[in-house]
Amino acid sequence: MTTRTHDLTVTTAELGPVPLRVTDRGEGRPVLLLHGGAGPVSVAAFADLLAAQRPARVLTPTHPGFDGTTRPDAVTTVRDLAALYAGLLDALDLDDVVVVGNSVGGWIAAELGLLRPKRVSALVIVDAVGIEVPGHPVVDFFSLSFPEIAKVSYADPERFRIDPEALPPAARQAMAGNRASLAVYGGTSMADPGLHDRLAGMDLPTLVVWGEADGVADPEYGRAFAEAVPGARYLLLRGTGHLPQIETPEQLLEPLWAFAAEHHA
Repeated sequence: MTTRTHDLTVTTAELGPVPLRVTDRGEGRPVLLLHGGAGPVSVAAFADLLAAQRPARVLTPTHPGFDGTTRPDAVTTVRDLAALYAGLLDALDLDDVVVVGNSVGGWIAAELGLLRPKRVSALVIVDAVGIEVPGHPVVDFFSLSFPEIAKVSYADPERFRIDPEALPPAARQAMAGNRASLAVYGGTSMADPGLHDRLAGMDLPTLVVWGEADGVADPEYGRAFAEAVPGARYLLLRGTGHLPQIETPEQLLEPLWAFAAEHHA
């Protein structure tokens, strides 16, 4: 499997020129894999697995502002990111794309499906945020310590607990930058009040996958997300939390690829 990282400039009518880092793995069906607030490292191993075990070309962009990349002043919202990735698909002339997003990446995936449905043939939304569900708010991520974040993110948090003080300075700086960028894109509520109603206009096959132990956005939140999208399927994964691509990657890979195989442009 070949892995390549490119620093590109993607130009769109909405945003102008935007520098973008994209890692490209494997060959085959194009899959756009969108990371959440933990940054591109949170999807890297799963991208390797997907590209190695399936005939897939997996593209993993780094959202501008994450991992030390530049965020232009014009790029401030999740819808801006969706417009940017629509521009990326146009620039690469990719069709029949499977878009997969975790957490805020799932929110971006939903916005991208609304914005550029002709290039996308299937959406897989994994433990997303972005909608408002009465009685089931997204956890106040920015009020939590790192141990508390691990507790709400995983079914088995002890396996994935990180001590930031033990990390090199560059890694701590990147984590701080990621957190600041997430605040810009998602705000404190991690929701767009209008998204739920706009999802009624989605015209793409959609699979909504949720970890039963997700403490960031609980399974009922996930069920509401699926119910907002016409015809969407809802799949609850046992023994995993907000980041199944890290905690139980094989359990995510099988239904993801089966769904993608069902749906082509």
